[in-house]
Amino acid sequence: MAGKKSQEIKTLLRVQGWSVDEQRRILNQLLDREAQLIADGDLLDRQLLHEQQVAAADPAMTGYAYVAYAKANRTKRDNLNTVLKALGVEIEQQRDVLAEAYKELKVLEQVQKNWVKAEKAEEARLEQVNLDEIAQNLYRRQQAAV
Repeated sequence: MAGKKSQEIKTLLRVQGWSVDEQRRILNQLLDREAQLIADGDLLDRQLLHEQQVAAADPAMTGYAYVAYAKANRTKRDNLNTVLKALGVEIEQQRDVLAEAYKELKVLEQVQKNWVKAEKAEEARLEQVNLDEIAQNLYRRQQAAV
């Protein structure tokens, strides 16, 4: 029965390990998405700065176009910030899910260690019982021979 328990816990450990790996993969995808959105925001900022410089150089020609561009850029930036906030919440939730999966993995690893320790203790006990029986038989034979 102990061997069956050991095999079952190994299976559970393997499955939980896969779960932890999957949660890490999901978290990494979210973090990559966040990094991409931040890079997009930086690009928007650089583009706005460039357009400001162009508009400042020739206000008569580009003044009206700049106002429309600035409004559109601000709208894009606001939308980007909204998405980043929502993504930040999702990332925190995923971190919690990952932490819980990792905690479960560690619990299973501890259970496995305890079962292995118990199996070894039981084997040692049975071995000692056998050695005691052998010693008892030898003692009886010596007493019978005397």
